[in-house]
Amino acid sequence: MLLAGLGVLMTGMKMLSEGLERSAGSSMRKLFGKISNNRFASIGVGAVATVLVNSSAATTVMVIGFVNAGLMSLVQATAIIMGANIGTTLTGVIIALSGFSLSAYMAILAFIGVLINMISKNDTVKKVGSAITGLGLMFVGLSFMSEAFKAQKIASALESVFLKVDFPLVLILIGIVCTALFQSSAAMTAIVVTMSGAGIIPLSSALFVILGTNIGTCVTAIIASFGTNTNAKRTAMIHLLFNLIGTFIFTVFIWIFRDGAVWLLRKMSDNPQMQVALFHVIFNILTTALLVPFIKPLTRLATLLVRDKGDDSTPKMYYIDDRILHTPPIAVAQVLKEVSNMAVLAKENLDRGFNAIVNASVAEREKILQTEEKINFVNKGVARYLIKMSSLSLPRSDEKLVGSLHHVIGDVERIGDHAENFLEEAQEMQENGITFSDDAMDELNNMYQKVRYMFERSLYVFENRDETALAEISELESEVDMLKRVLGNNHIMRLNSGNCSVECGTHFYAIISALERVADHLTNVAFSIKSPSGSQIEAMEKIAKEQAKRHHA
Repeated sequence: MLLAGLGVLMTGMKMLSEGLERSAGSSMRKLFGKISNNRFASIGVGAVATVLVNSSAATTVMVIGFVNAGLMSLVQATAIIMGANIGTTLTGVIIALSGFSLSAYMAILAFIGVLINMISKNDTVKKVGSAITGLGLMFVGLSFMSEAFKAQKIASALESVFLKVDFPLVLILIGIVCTALFQSSAAMTAIVVTMSGAGIIPLSSALFVILGTNIGTCVTAIIASFGTNTNAKRTAMIHLLFNLIGTFIFTVFIWIFRDGAVWLLRKMSDNPQMQVALFHVIFNILTTALLVPFIKPLTRLATLLVRDKGDDSTPKMYYIDDRILHTPPIAVAQVLKEVSNMAVLAKENLDRGFNAIVNASVAEREKILQTEEKINFVNKGVARYLIKMSSLSLPRSDEKLVGSLHHVIGDVERIGDHAENFLEEAQEMQENGITFSDDAMDELNNMYQKVRYMFERSLYVFENRDETALAEISELESEVDMLKRVLGNNHIMRLNSGNCSVECGTHFYAIISALERVADHLTNVAFSIKSPSGSQIEAMEKIAKEQAKRHHA
């Protein structure tokens, strides 16, 4: 019954976590968008994020992913971790409520959650139902565990263990080891709270075990930091240092004033479970208050302990990291940023490629080739990341988004290829002494400026999901198509008049055809916000249907 109770508790915690996380997806995205250099604001972000995902370990792993992707400084990460440690105390307080005979009501709540999940067709409501079910199951599990602890054999055996093992450092070690094994400080806190309620573990001993759980929870972050960059490893070290320093201070204080600490907690609450939960809250709030002024020294200490191994020139993703996949709503937001950044790289490289033609120079050859290599690397990395995201439980809207991004990165990668093609055209023209007439060059510049403007507008539509600008994109593509035909006819006239050579015409047609294809890819990128394949027809049909529904309503 004890093992079954623990299993139900951990299942309930997982359901509560996932339900909260998915139902609060947009809130999580906005929350992490507000990260700033204000340490108190960052502490608030860490606390709220942990409440939303119901796990300080998940928040810390996410932060390590952000630092590894270069999106967050060590100072910001430190403040968020401090907030996460405060946020996780809510779970302990919720668990302590089991001491107020709420199990029967919570079991009914679990059933209500299941009904909501079965009956509702709304994705968000279903996720809320899952969270409610998880909360109810947590109390069912705690009830099982409480009943198991009442069994004479288990109660006597554990009581004798804690009577013999009364040395603070051993109790802290028990907390560290058990939390590391469960990979959840909340689960270990639940066990200690339940044992305390059953009278198996004295409050004076429970306090030291709780201190140990705060160190044990760092194991998850340390494991998550394997294979990351130096700063991400330092983030995991800061998490460990924070809890080590706090545990050391509280251990010394409680060791000296053990009876006084117990007396104070009993004055605060008559309920044994709540006494343990309150101590957990006090530990994390006071440790944060003590260390907030020392955030920068703490980051410097972590920098000294985790040495930089030198410049790592290995290509990497800019915004995405596998550790962020633990929080799908954030992963979706980050992969959009990665694709946008890939598009910016393609735009910059297209400028370099076209400038090679305009200036009749291949001086930027190496830069173009290096950037093209980066684009290809990001393309493959994002494709792998999207496949991993497809296996996650995502809202329907995010599933469609992930599907559309497979097409978008393909279009962006092909735009990048045209920069390399322009470089080849410029190199071939230079080698053969071919130059364009002034009229031809003016026409190419005009067409390129049109495509360049279209690039900016398409990227705006993609990043802001702005459907109202799709008509403009469609119009720009028609203008580029018309320009290609006009420029082709003009060039034929120049050939007939002898102003341009046949060899020159081959390159001219190759360039205007490439620009027209770039415009096609940009159209696909923009229209991907309504159609996974980037189809204009499909997107316009969807918009028309939506407008008809709104009009009918």
